[in-house]
Amino acid sequence: MSADALSLLMALVLAHLVGDFLLQPRRWVEERYRLHHRSPRLLLHALLHGLLAGGVLLVAAGATSRGPGAALLGALAVGASHWTIDLAKSRRPAGELRWFLLDQAGHLLVLVGLWLAWLESLAPLQALAVWLASPAVLGVATAYLLVTRPLSIAIALVMRRWSAELEDTGTLASAGARIGVLERLLVLTLVLLDQLTAVGFLLAAKSVLRFGDLRETRDRKLTEYVLLGTLLSVSTTLVLGMLVRLLPTGG
Repeated sequence: MSADALSLLMALVLAHLVGDFLLQPRRWVEERYRLHHRSPRLLLHALLHGLLAGGVLLVAAGATSRGPGAALLGALAVGASHWTIDLAKSRRPAGELRWFLLDQAGHLLVLVGLWLAWLESLAPLQALAVWLASPAVLGVATAYLLVTRPLSIAIALVMRRWSAELEDTGTLASAGARIGVLERLLVLTLVLLDQLTAVGFLLAAKSVLRFGDLRETRDRKLTEYVLLGTLLSVSTTLVLGMLVRLLPTGG
């Protein structure tokens, strides 16, 4: 894939982010949820996205043999699809993460489709498929999956014999499990980037944050429980990350 082709895709995504998050006031979103297809600002928002995408395509057309007509067709496709997707989202409950993610995924798929049509080639998708099928990428994906819920369940089973001895700690329900998942994701990322020193800083930062709470509770069992859980979580992730780094990176 050429640098120019990748730059075009990144420019289209950047234009989308500008239009959706910088140039869309809150009142436009509220009106869309209230009036749906009768919202003038929904149409204005879609036109804005069409103009932004069209501007990117016009710049790209200057470096190729394509004329402004192709850029206009691309702008119309982006504007029409954006109106349709945002209208569909406005008919779902507001403020739910799943609809926000589906909305953004739909827009991204449209931009990728437009990009491939502009390139008149499926070579980027073929290159992506080959890359995704490589042992290194499959290993990394497996590792990231393992450090989420599977390792949470395994660690909980290991710690169950001691968790029954703890009294109510007054913490948020399931907060510890979510913190553990985020912790393991960070540790795995740092290991894969060969930043083992940063793992030490992460552990030190967590210790500083927890030290005051544990000291105030004066609960030795809770202190030992947290320490054991943290070391178990981090050590298993370290080992997993080291194993992934042993996988071959070549084809």
